Amino acid sequence: MDIPPYAQTAFEILESAGFEAWIVGGFIRDTLMGRSDNARDIDMATSATWRETKRAFVEAGFSAHETGTDHGTVTVVVDGHAIEITTYRIDGMYTDSRHPDTVSLASTIEDDLARRDFTVNALAYHPRRGLIDPYGGFSDIEDGILRTVGEPLRRFGEDSLRILRGCRFASQLGFDFDPVTFEAMCAAKSKTLSLSRERVSHEIDLFITGSHVHDALLRCIDVLAAVLPELVALKGFDQKSVFHCYDVLEHTAWVVHNTPAHPLVRWAALLHDIGKPAACYESDGARHFRGHPEISIIIGRGLLQRLGYSSKFTEQVLSLVKRHDDRIAATRKAVRSALRDLDGDTALFIALCQLKRADAMAKAPEYRMRAQTCESLLEILNEILAAEEPFTREGLAINGNDVIALGVAPGPEVACALDAALDAVIEEEVGNSLDELVAFVESWVSSR
Repeated sequence: MDIPPYAQTAFEILESAGFEAWIVGGFIRDTLMGRSDNARDIDMATSATWRETKRAFVEAGFSAHETGTDHGTVTVVVDGHAIEITTYRIDGMYTDSRHPDTVSLASTIEDDLARRDFTVNALAYHPRRGLIDPYGGFSDIEDGILRTVGEPLRRFGEDSLRILRGCRFASQLGFDFDPVTFEAMCAAKSKTLSLSRERVSHEIDLFITGSHVHDALLRCIDVLAAVLPELVALKGFDQKSVFHCYDVLEHTAWVVHNTPAHPLVRWAALLHDIGKPAACYESDGARHFRGHPEISIIIGRGLLQRLGYSSKFTEQVLSLVKRHDDRIAATRKAVRSALRDLDGDTALFIALCQLKRADAMAKAPEYRMRAQTCESLLEILNEILAAEEPFTREGLAINGNDVIALGVAPGPEVACALDAALDAVIEEEVGNSLDELVAFVESWVSSR
């Protein structure tokens, strides 16, 4: 297994000071899986106390920061790379289901690995001594299985975040669960309600941006129900529509999966149809969902606020949810109108096209051709930007001072005049030149 030069330097510093050290955790797992692009963050375990670790690196000319000394952790910076180094330890009881009441020093790396969550993370590597795998983590990696180290209910009782971490690893790695482990996750899921919203939202962000999120969402829905109860109504909800071949949950899972792995568009994908069960009515044997974007916004706002997302992020997500069903013709006029409605936010328009494309791809096969329209919309956007065509007030050849000079009183009327001018330019009723817009505003003023 190849390790980067800065990690080799860290080994040399600790061993020159008389201590033992091992790389532990996700770096080993991802490297063994061939996910070298993901194997960036390196964690190490050592026989040195945190004070001894800090002293060794400072004396070697590197910075060391006390980032978790209660648990024996310092973060050192070697050649621009941060490495978390933690003293071998054994955790005591977890009465708060998050932090061990006591932490005692362990004498061996094997003792330290015993406190890890899943076997695939309970691995240690040394460039000369090789791999230590006391719990069969390598075999579980080969089999694609997530299994706890030791008794599952005890592991999840120590820190219920491990339940959500299991869901996250399923999404990131594409692994299934050992049946006993999954049964314990379902049995203990209510414990996740005691987690802070920051810890929950962090794990859910990682979950929905995983490369195997479709399978993971279907697999983990009963576990996630504790922190995302709004999703439960989607499970098994038959759409009974010629437009759809999946129930609402699987449709949603495909939409999330087929959008770029960024929280904004993936959250919009997760929430875009969450209002369908509430909006549903049946007619002639088919189901209809008129008004479901509006209901999805109501449900989605409550969910995002409960998880502590910022107002700005929440409104951006809900803006996409609101417009995901809008028909946008593949014309410059329609694209400029959509951009105006999004306050000129081109990144949000791109995210909307990505969401609409993924939504189309998750419909019945004969209706997936609508995805091509979204590609056309992005091409038109590039043409509009290259030609510097206006879709906000700022892009007009006339400005507020010009409007005031035409006799419009300073204040809200100026904005109204500019909005009217922008609408006229977008609708191609007038050109974007100062002379034409002056004439337009003069006519607009006289007509009021």
